[in-house]
Amino acid sequence: MGKSVSAQFQALCDRKSCALIPFITAGDPDLETTAAALRALDRAGADLIELGVPYSDPLADGPVIQAAATRALERGVTLDAVLNLVAEVSPELSAPIVLFTYYNPILNRGIQQFLQDIHRAGARGLVVPDLPLEEMEVLLQPAKEIGIEVTLLVAPTTPKERIIAIAQQCQGFIYLVSVTGVTGMRSEIGSRVQDLLQELHTVTDKPIGVGFGVSSPEQAAQLKAWGADGVIVGSAFVKRLASDSTSQTAGVADVETFCQQLKTALD
Repeated sequence: MGKSVSAQFQALCDRKSCALIPFITAGDPDLETTAAALRALDRAGADLIELGVPYSDPLADGPVIQAAATRALERGVTLDAVLNLVAEVSPELSAPIVLFTYYNPILNRGIQQFLQDIHRAGARGLVVPDLPLEEMEVLLQPAKEIGIEVTLLVAPTTPKERIIAIAQQCQGFIYLVSVTGVTGMRSEIGSRVQDLLQELHTVTDKPIGVGFGVSSPEQAAQLKAWGADGVIVGSAFVKRLASDSTSQTAGVADVETFCQQLKTALD
């Protein structure tokens, strides 16, 4: 059931296409809107969709995504509720779902149980930003056996030896963080990203997705030109979905239009 993250990237690579990977926070403004947004993003050409599980202490997230997670938690959104949502919507999507969560909820449920539960729900990838490479082994092997691909993060400050080690362990794709710091919309993409992309391509043939700070079609096109295999856009989507609280359908329509604009820029 459902295409793997690797298979999706391979299909895009064969077409010389760059993946568009939108990120939204599950349960903000509510779970029904999240479901509608997932369907809209899939319709609008998203190649993979990153779905954030709301967490109380999201270290890697900037103010927009933090606020979205807080609102979702205040409405009582739980991991089980998110998995029920994924189970409901994922069979309708052609884009694989990659869950973004911190390590504590995984540990809380038990690694094996967590991986089985998210796979059964229909997720195919996993990003855990607060688990360092040295502690990743507990997750990587069981994930591989179950069919969940774990994506690891590389930062602008990561030394080359460590980049090589991360690239070797990474499954699905490598997540290149375009800035030092948290997620959020920025007017310019760090100039170091171009060098990092070239450097990464010399040490690995795995696909590289760039995220944190991408907020416009122009930036997405720039990253593709620099050699990114995928572009991850988060805060700009989360903000659009949350901004029109008077009409959730307007928020979903806004997200769909923005996704189409990004996809067009990448094509």
